[in-house]
Order: sequence, then structure tokens, then C-alpha cells
Amino acid sequence: MGQLGLPKLPRLAAWTEAIGVKCQCCSNIATVHLTSIVGDQRIEKHLCKVCAEKQQATQNHQLNLPTILQDLIGLHVGQLTDELARLTCPACGMGYMEFRSEGRLGCPNDYEAFRAGLRPLLQRIHRSERHVGKSPRHRVVPSASAVEMLELRQRLSHAVAAEDYEEALRLRDLLRKKDAADEPG
Repeated sequence: MGQLGLPKLPRLAAWTEAIGVKCQCCSNIATVHLTSIVGDQRIEKHLCKVCAEKQQATQNHQLNLPTILQDLIGLHVGQLTDELARLTCPACGMGYMEFRSEGRLGCPNDYEAFRAGLRPLLQRIHRSERHVGKSPRHRVVPSASAVEMLELRQRLSHAVAAEDYEEALRLRDLLRKKDAADEPG
């Protein structure tokens, strides 16, 4: 027999899925499965929704983004917390502790006001303190003929602007000839 009074089977996961794990307090199917480690011992609780609510087992285990962010910040800020707790943004009036509890900044000036607390957090999350954007994976380099065509078009524009029509005609014909040679077919 196993820890929960269930027979040990080689494929326990498949077995529990097939018959469903029963609640430890009643005979309903367990939908809440909690595992905690106390000392060196692993303790598992399998409860139905009703029993879990009665025991308030799910209240402490809810995924709460502000709490998670607060814990992350607390891990990486530690000693600075007392200093940072006194900081407020001069522009929006948001306090550092308010940022910690809500998980979002109030205005762009908060980055400067809370710099000491944000640096370790940004470094851990983004591996950098500064956003540098993205660059294309494959940089397109213009071919020599494309550069030459562009230069000829610029020279044509300058010739027309200078009213040098003979040069403009020569450049136009040269552009047409090169354009026709570049076209497939």
C-alpha cells in the first residue's frame, strides 16, 4: 500500500486518471491536488472543490501576478527595500511600495525615480538594463547594379534641374538600356 492508502501500481498516473483520485475528506473526485514539502517529507493532499474551500486550501496557492512580482522584486532588492520604501515619483506621486504591490509603473518618470530597485529586476528578467530593439536577421545589401541605377537617376535629376537636356537624354537612354538588361525574359 502507498502513502495514501492506495495500492502501489507501476502506472499510478494512468490508474488515477482512469478511475479518478478521490477526495481525502469525502467520496467525490479530487480536483485540487496540493503538494508541500515539510522537512524531508513530501505531503500530498487530494481534495474536491468543496472540501478545498472548507479547508481554505486554495486561498494561499492562487496565482496572483502582483504577489509574484513582489516576491521577485523582494528576492533581488533585499537590502535596498527600506530605502526604496520611502521613494515616490515626483511626476505621478506613485510610491515604490505601490509599484511592488501592483506590479506596474505609473509613468515613464518612475524608471528614473525607482532606478535602484528596477536595475536588478530588469537585469534578471531581460538580461539588460537598456532596451536595444531588434535588428534584421538578414541584412539586405543593395547590389552594385542597383547602386549604379540610383546614382544614374540622381545624375539625371540634377541634369534636368540644371537644364542640361543633352546630358539628361543621354542618362535617360542609359537608364533604359540598363533597366532592359536587368529585366528577366
